[in-house]
Amino acid sequence: MSIAVFASGSGSNFQTLVERSRMEDWPEPVSLLICDKPGAKVLERAEKLGVPSASFAPKEYPGKADYERDVLHLLRLHRIKWIVLAGYMRLIGPVLLEAYAGRIVNIHPSLLPAFPGKDAIRQAYEYPVKVSGVTVHFVDEGMDTGPIIAQVPVAITEDDTLESFAEKIHQAEHSLYPDVVYQLITGKIRPPVPLSASEK
Repeated sequence: MSIAVFASGSGSNFQTLVERSRMEDWPEPVSLLICDKPGAKVLERAEKLGVPSASFAPKEYPGKADYERDVLHLLRLHRIKWIVLAGYMRLIGPVLLEAYAGRIVNIHPSLLPAFPGKDAIRQAYEYPVKVSGVTVHFVDEGMDTGPIIAQVPVAITEDDTLESFAEKIHQAEHSLYPDVVYQLITGKIRPPVPLSASEK
């Protein structure tokens, strides 16, 4: 059993997860990258790290269910137990939610429920608020609405630019996410729904 990371962009969180998993010898390693953006930089990172990857073009499918069925087939071939979203810019649909109930997590660059959805870093910076942060949560059918697992606050100071604030958010992500994923795979954090015997 192992972990699949889903990503759409540059993949800095993906790389951090892989490196931490190897440094600490996780019992369930990151063994697959799923990318929905052919040509994304995260695919280059996966190649350099020696992690198998698969790139899909969802627009080529008749619908989300068809796309997710192909993804699910690959996940089962790789005996994936956990799905970890890391900058994956697509809502998870019923096919994957049913197959991986309680085993999909996401990281979001705000203190949810504030600033859900896209461009949360800019939203917080321009609002403006004095404190935003990072949230790790279980994934449900909504946009950033699943049960919250952990949060870390990040201050926005008068000296911050959007770029410097974004860098602080990324640093918080790289610290928090591997810790939470490790606690999940070692049973220190329990999923919100019970796993079947075949999934444990």
